[in-house]
Amino acid sequence: MARPKAEYPPADAILALADGEGRLALRVTPGARVESVDLGTGVVLIKVRAKPQDGQANQAVIGLLADALGVATSRLHLLRGATGRDKLIQLS
Repeated sequence: MARPKAEYPPADAILALADGEGRLALRVTPGARVESVDLGTGVVLIKVRAKPQDGQANQAVIGLLADALGVATSRLHLLRGATGRDKLIQLS
């Protein structure tokens, strides 16, 4: 049985949290049961199923965020937080 497609907040609402230089703050929960993208106070809250090993969770975060924004993954770059839950992504 296929999993239902995740519901995302509107891309405009996510982009509204970006700073003037196009950077977006994320708070990530790896190893979650369900993948989701939610809006927090000044950050985007992302839950991914991937475990935080060998960069799998980071790749899943970028893929999920790109899907929520409707852009290619190549337009998102991890600036800070490769090994932590708080990440900073550059939108280009």
